[in-house]
This record gives sequence, structure tokens and C-alpha cells, in this order.
Amino acid sequence: MKRLAWPAGILAALLLVNLIFTDHFFQIEIKDGHLYGSLIDIFRFGAPLILVALGMTLVIATRGIDLSVGSVVAITGAMACLEISTLSSQDSIGGVLGAIGIALGLAVALGVGNGFLVAIVGIQPIIATLILMVAGRGLAQLITDGQIITINSDPYKLIGGGYWLTLPFSIIIVAVVLALMAFVTRRLALGLLIESVGGNAEASRLSGIRSHGLLIVVYAFCALCAGVAGLMISSNVSSADGNNAGLWIELDAILAVVIGGTSLAGGRFSLGGTVLGALIIQTLTTTIYSIGVPPETTLLFKALVVTIVCLLQSPAFRAKVFRSRRKPAPPTVPAGEKVTVRT
Repeated sequence: MKRLAWPAGILAALLLVNLIFTDHFFQIEIKDGHLYGSLIDIFRFGAPLILVALGMTLVIATRGIDLSVGSVVAITGAMACLEISTLSSQDSIGGVLGAIGIALGLAVALGVGNGFLVAIVGIQPIIATLILMVAGRGLAQLITDGQIITINSDPYKLIGGGYWLTLPFSIIIVAVVLALMAFVTRRLALGLLIESVGGNAEASRLSGIRSHGLLIVVYAFCALCAGVAGLMISSNVSSADGNNAGLWIELDAILAVVIGGTSLAGGRFSLGGTVLGALIIQTLTTTIYSIGVPPETTLLFKALVVTIVCLLQSPAFRAKVFRSRRKPAPPTVPAGEKVTVRT
């Protein structure tokens, strides 16, 4: 719980800043049976980032990194929209489900490829995933033929822009994925195995853990999360843009994981902290627009705030800055011991 205190406090501070600049920021109302409000929008627009960050959490817990998730987002959205555009009826539920299955299957295959390069071939994770990060954008452009594919499918639009039980459907998807991950990693042995591999891969292998297979599964799951996020992004705008979809989302996902308290050195991880980190980044984006930061300085302002957040979270930084201001306590002499004063 202590690890979540700083992210929760920072998120609360950002929400209060938005309340100052935006009237009725915390107001939630029901229109046409759907919940609306600024807080709902933060969750809805932050859902793709939360999903990508959750998958990235497990990868970082194994002392790895996945720079290809942005490309996987673009590829998955492009493939799904391409398949739907070829349907005789784009409102066919069976056809849409088939297109989603093909797109997610491709995402998992790309994740397995990343895991194979890292676990079997032995390539450094940052290099192995950088290959797909660069080539994936080209693959997405090939799928879309360099164009923006536009579709008009109500079943597909439900994923990113629809509502169910008064809530945005994307929020429900995130909640289900988070619940399944929490159960599998905290109630079963999988979470302990991931932390073991991240802490010391060689010791884990000698103790009988099949670290190679585990790494492949983790990278495949990370790509699957990115694939679902790609479906959300493309369905929300009913189109696929192979060049801009998911651009730089991998960096936001890494930041969300780090802000949430998961160490880049591997080992222990926090799913709750990752969700808070992703919400902080999305809330920060909302805050930037609320206080009227000029668009040309948005990225600089965002980087500055994230840097301050990371410094405040660092125990070493807090110890060096805040403890140095305290006056050193006078030396104490144990009872019964004589003090010799030299002149």
C-alpha cells in the first residue's frame, strides 16, 4: 500500500487542479441511459493506455522492455478494419468477430516472435522489440496500402465508442482484463514465477522454472493487450491509420509502469500502481488542455511534470533533498562514559 500512496496522491492533486480550472469537473450525469462526465472521459480515453501498460508491466517485471506495442496497436487496428471493409454487411456480428479474431491472432503471433527473439535467440529485449517497432509501422502501411481505411460498423464501434450497462464498453474490457490478471498473478503461482525470472533468470532456470516458455507467454500477452487497445482506438474513430495509430503509446506505457512503482530492474510489480500511473498520464493530458497550455509546448510540459513525479517517487531523491534540510542531531554520550576535553 505504501507504494501506491505517492501515485494516488499525485492523481488526486491533478484532479484538484482540474477542478479549479473546470467547473463541475467531478459532476457525472446520465444522458440517454449512459454515464457522462469528465471523470468518465478520463477512464474512457485512458482505457487503451491502461491495457498496454498492464501488458508492459509483466514484461518489465521479467527485466525486459517492449518497444513494439505502438506498432502492434497500428497493425491490429489496420487488420481489423481491412477485414471488416471487405464484408458484404459491416454490421454482421459474425463477420466482425471473425475480423477481430484474425487481428488479435496476428498480434499474438507478433508477440510470440518478440518472445522467441528474447528467450530463445538471446537478443536484448530493447533490440528485439525495436525491430518490430520499426518494421511494424511499415507492415501497418502495407495492410492499409498507405491509406486511412474507413468503416461503418456498429458492432465494431461498440469496442471503443459504445456503452453497456451505462458504462463505456472500453472501461468494462479494462476491468475484466485487470481482474483476470490479478487473479492469475496473485492467486496462482504465475506472478511469483514472473517475479522470480525478473529477479534472477539463471537461478530460476536452475530451480526448475521454464523461463524461456514463460518469457514467450509474457511477450505474447503484452502484444495481445496492445492488440485490444488497437481495436479500441480504431473502433472509436471508425477508421485505421497505420502511420499515427498508437504513436508513442509505448513510451507512455513505460512511464505509467514506472510511475506505478514497478522497477525497470525487474522483480516485483504492481498492477494497481500501473493503473494509477496510466490514469495520471491521461489526467495530465486532460489538465494540459484545461489550463490552456499552448499546443506547441504540450510535450515539454508533460515531460516536465512526469520528471517531477518520478523524482518525488524516488526514495533516494527524497532522502537527499528533504533530509539534508534537517539539522543534524547533537552527538549523544552514553550514560556512565566520561568525556575528555582537549585544550
